[in-house]
Amino acid sequence: MRLTRRTFLVASALGASLAAAPGWAGREARQAVERRDLFPQGVASGDPDPDSVILWTRRPPVGGSSARTLVVEVASDPRFRRIVAGGRATIGAETDWTSRFLATGLEPAREYWYRFIDEHGFASRTGRTLTAPAPDDGAPVRFTFASCQSPNDSALNAYRRMIFEDEARPPEEQLQFVLHLGDFIYEVTWYGSEHPDGFRGRRIRDLYRFPDGEKVGAFHLPVSLEDYRTLYRSYLEDPDLQDARARWPFVCVWDNHEFAWAGYQSQYVAPGVSRPSQRKKVIANQAWWEFIPARVARPGDPTQDRFDGPQVDDVPIGAFDEDGLGQEPNNLAAIHSLLIHRTLRYGRHVELLLTDHHSFRSPPPDGSAFSVPGTRWVSAEKVDRVLDGGRTYNAGQSPETIAFLGRELPNPAKDGPRQTFLGRTQRQWLLDRLAASTATWKIWGHSFGTLDLRSDYFNLPASTGVQWPAELGYALSNNSFHHERGEIFDFVRERGITGLALVAGDRHAFQSGLVSKSLPPETFEPVGVEFVTGSISQSTLLEVAEGVRKDDPLRALYLCDRPDGPPLPAMNVAFLHGVRSALALQDNGGDLQAALALRNPEVAPHLRFLDRGGHGYGHVIAGEGQLEVEFVGIARPMERAESADGGPINYRVRHRTALWRPGEAPTLALEVREGDARFCV
Repeated sequence: MRLTRRTFLVASALGASLAAAPGWAGREARQAVERRDLFPQGVASGDPDPDSVILWTRRPPVGGSSARTLVVEVASDPRFRRIVAGGRATIGAETDWTSRFLATGLEPAREYWYRFIDEHGFASRTGRTLTAPAPDDGAPVRFTFASCQSPNDSALNAYRRMIFEDEARPPEEQLQFVLHLGDFIYEVTWYGSEHPDGFRGRRIRDLYRFPDGEKVGAFHLPVSLEDYRTLYRSYLEDPDLQDARARWPFVCVWDNHEFAWAGYQSQYVAPGVSRPSQRKKVIANQAWWEFIPARVARPGDPTQDRFDGPQVDDVPIGAFDEDGLGQEPNNLAAIHSLLIHRTLRYGRHVELLLTDHHSFRSPPPDGSAFSVPGTRWVSAEKVDRVLDGGRTYNAGQSPETIAFLGRELPNPAKDGPRQTFLGRTQRQWLLDRLAASTATWKIWGHSFGTLDLRSDYFNLPASTGVQWPAELGYALSNNSFHHERGEIFDFVRERGITGLALVAGDRHAFQSGLVSKSLPPETFEPVGVEFVTGSISQSTLLEVAEGVRKDDPLRALYLCDRPDGPPLPAMNVAFLHGVRSALALQDNGGDLQAALALRNPEVAPHLRFLDRGGHGYGHVIAGEGQLEVEFVGIARPMERAESADGGPINYRVRHRTALWRPGEAPTLALEVREGDARFCV
């Protein structure tokens, strides 16, 4: 195997050791004894391309046994009879004993096995990985997408289900990779000893303790690199997550919790705290880089396998430019310390476009004065549009005040920037890549999605005691960045770009539908399709709603209580069909057909599916003229399932969309293939 200049430069940019030393192919496998206990976080692979893939492990000192050098073996068979690549990697405390190794010179669309062996002859478990197909390969691309996991208060049964089903498929139909859309860890945590009775029916484990953390309210928060490393180490000891990472390459982006619950740029925001945290942003990035194998741009000497982050101070961000980017030098250094936006090509049919939605996000305006009394988890559409537009709203004539419930309240966004989750540079990069892509399907890995969820609260009956004037517009749930989304979707429509599909997470809910700049009564022009996966394990809004008091006037909007079973998910009905249907569900004893007789067809013409209590993952097959996405919804994962299949399935819902031509609107068909999803469509 020849070490080319191109291969050397690619590996150096990744900060990975290089599996391209001459003479490795054809060698005999080393004699080794598998010792999984010495590699407690297992093995992983990431970001494959047609001729290379990053391999990962962690070999810390354990019980008096330590190592400094690892041999990597890559084989075309699981018994390592045919070695095709290999090399050596050094490890040390500066990267928490983790190693990234770029295996090169591989063949496209091939299955490989790999392992790490220390200088004592102790081996990791064997990992399996797959390279990407060549750019001209016309075979369908198959992958799953997932997000939002926390083994500290739940079980990761979805991965066991994923593995169980994949092992049963013929080889040509098996998955090629897993796309993880963020919240790989949760930096806000509880300790089990402080919650012996659990929380919302969930048992809180004591999987870890922060060595340096702080407690704010009920939550423990990380403050040091060792704290963030502690989270990754603990999560990666979960057997189902570890098995998944050993079976498939993962392609990962972060969402919010890899740094801060509600943070933006380098500002750490969580319940009870909001402070400049440039140092924490850098160390959070470092911990992600150490534990997630990915082709990302990081600082320091590109020939060394370590993260040399910038030296920064925690300084108020201060002045923001017209896009809301904080110009304080420490902020800029921190948010550029790791750049994760990138593309990956999979044959003729798929180009993955991956973006970062928090490092360049604008500071949110304070809309707390605009909450409608008696409501939860929603905001007023007309107010949101003003706040989102900032100084650019109404062609630069943003109002001094906003009319709200008979009062004129100061507009807190009048002099602020238009809201962005991408930032100017990353947004332009995305538009350029969309325009240049020749793939059949341009799949945007969007950490939180763009589908509007809205309900007609202006139709609430007076008997609820809640007043929602029609001039407030719809009640919005989890909707934001209206103007930036509009700019992107206008670009797609004007350029005649087809095959745009978004896959997303974060919402702890399954959602699917057509994406458009606006909804009725404004112009509704779909330009793509979107699929949002339920969480792997994190609690859902439906679960939270179960804690709403039964005498709450709007409880029936969230849950339909029954005397002979668990509540029905009325909140799905409210956002699919309107408040009259949701309330009628309770009035008619859960009779869905009676409730749908009162549906408002204007509420959600774009939605095809909504389950705000959904756990599981999405399964994608992207081919020549059709995209197929299946939602696999599993039972609420309170404890680890005992069965090999990961436990029962609630439903299996398949979506199909045919490739549309420029100027045409996409369509999206849905089929419930298994289980009960009546209250989700």
